[in-house]
Amino acid sequence: MNSRMNQLRLEQVQKSAEAYADLAKRRAPPRGWLKLIRESLGLTERQQAERLGISAPTLHKSEQAEADERITLGQLRKLAEGLDCELVYALVPRKPLTQVVMERAHAIALQEVGGVAHTMSLEDQRPATARLRKQVEQRAEELLRGRWSALWR
Repeated sequence: MNSRMNQLRLEQVQKSAEAYADLAKRRAPPRGWLKLIRESLGLTERQQAERLGISAPTLHKSEQAEADERITLGQLRKLAEGLDCELVYALVPRKPLTQVVMERAHAIALQEVGGVAHTMSLEDQRPATARLRKQVEQRAEELLRGRWSALWR
């Protein structure tokens, strides 16, 4: 995939993830969403279990599994439907994906150029700092124009 396509895909994913950014800052209720919503609706465990066609102990274990972050997405989706809720699932990057890729390219470029500069300094031929910065930026741009999978080797 060429770098332009990589960039477009990255921007599309970033745009999608931004819609969930505010939600990512919030934490699930300590006892879990299933129990909170069920109790908010005034349903007992027994009543909700009957509505779902499962036993009350099974519902209790499922609610506890959600609170402990041990529940499967499939199970959570089924239980959410039983509460007339939608399960929303997303991974929200902590910083913009474009920044992650650029930082990675810059780190590799710095390592590569720095290694050469170190060898040259041993030979008393180290380039000036401004020249090194320019070389790092040029190498980072080259890396970004290439296969992005190479950034993660």
